[in-house]
Amino acid sequence: MANRSPRLEPLDLINFFLADVRGAFGPYLGIFLLTERHWSPATIGLVMTTGGLAGLIVQTPAGALIDATKHKRAVIIIACAILAIGALATVAMPDFAVVLAVNTTMAIAGAVFGPAIAAITLGLYGHAALARRFGRNGAFDHAGNVAIALLAGLIGEVASQRAVFLLVPLFATLTSLAVLAIPTQQIDHSRARGLNPAQDSAGSPTAFGTLLACRPLLVLAVCAALFHFANAAMLPLVGQELALAHPGNETALMSACVIAAQLVMLPVALLVGATADRLGRKPLFLAAFAILPLRGALYTFSDNPYWLIAVQALDGVGAGLFGALTPLVLADLMNGTGRYNLSQGAIATVQGVGASLSNVVAGTIVTAAGYHMTYLALAAIAAIAFGVFFLFMPETCSRIRSPRLSETPDPRTLAPCKRAWRERCPADSEQSHDWPDRRPWQDLRAGPEASD
Repeated sequence: MANRSPRLEPLDLINFFLADVRGAFGPYLGIFLLTERHWSPATIGLVMTTGGLAGLIVQTPAGALIDATKHKRAVIIIACAILAIGALATVAMPDFAVVLAVNTTMAIAGAVFGPAIAAITLGLYGHAALARRFGRNGAFDHAGNVAIALLAGLIGEVASQRAVFLLVPLFATLTSLAVLAIPTQQIDHSRARGLNPAQDSAGSPTAFGTLLACRPLLVLAVCAALFHFANAAMLPLVGQELALAHPGNETALMSACVIAAQLVMLPVALLVGATADRLGRKPLFLAAFAILPLRGALYTFSDNPYWLIAVQALDGVGAGLFGALTPLVLADLMNGTGRYNLSQGAIATVQGVGASLSNVVAGTIVTAAGYHMTYLALAAIAAIAFGVFFLFMPETCSRIRSPRLSETPDPRTLAPCKRAWRERCPADSEQSHDWPDRRPWQDLRAGPEASD
């Protein structure tokens, strides 16, 4: 399945329907609890925070689980079933204990979706076709987000917020059917975790410590945390401004902000798929980091709702690039290690930490200095992320030669790769135990031409 096909494929449907499964519950739970159950904001915040922390804690173990299991389809189906049952339980018994337990369980189950979809994609298509396929994944995911926003808004207006949750079992079923449409024998599970058995006769994953000592991965983690620290609070702040300035229209205006960004993300994801191999990952990533401080500064120019919605559409560029590029860069860095999905879980964890801190810090700054100063402070954090990425992150695409990866690599950066090489080349094997001349750090960090 390495060839790209224009026809609709099961993986397209999985990404589309899974966006509907997740989007029909999380964003609307708080509205339902506030408007129909009359919960206090503090109680709603407790439920949301507990679920968010639970999901954050299990991100890295979820990635490790996807690396280890050959039952990736079953993991997705089970997680979909948990979300469906949880949504029905919320409709039937919307008490505090039930909602708290359901939201927490659903957050834990939802942690497997990202690494599982990425792993199946890599297992089906291989590294050579990954850029286009991840771009297509992102496009269908954003299309699903737009669809569920429109459908949920319509159902919430015509029926009730409670009825929106009934969409979760429907789309969970459709997702499961799309997953079952992928024959399990077509998924190369070694390749799905980032191993290259054709290049490595051992075919075994490297030590966990290899991830912690891989400098480009650490740089990406720091930048991801800073990006989400700067980005996560911006949309809620815009929503608060719109609600204060236009009472009664806050829901419609917030939906317009979300839909505007998602509509932009869709072509951006396709753009990444079409250009990431030709232009490289780093220029596109830098564009994502550059958009964020610009967006923060532009928010301060006017409080007009049309202006704020237009500026929010820039989130579709920044977040769209970031979301499509992150699994691709991780596939480059982890190629040959067998720790691809573990690295995804680790990056998702630091992203979640950054996003959580963002809302707390932004709320404090708003109270002390107002919205405009908060936007500028978040823009400054984003500018720091841009600088760190520009200075310290190498190009990871094997088709774009990078001095850091292919000419004069830093010995400190190569140390973990050397250790991994020695672990995978026993002294009594035919392979030399010494660090060879063919530069296998490219196997372990950057995705060699041979893997394409």
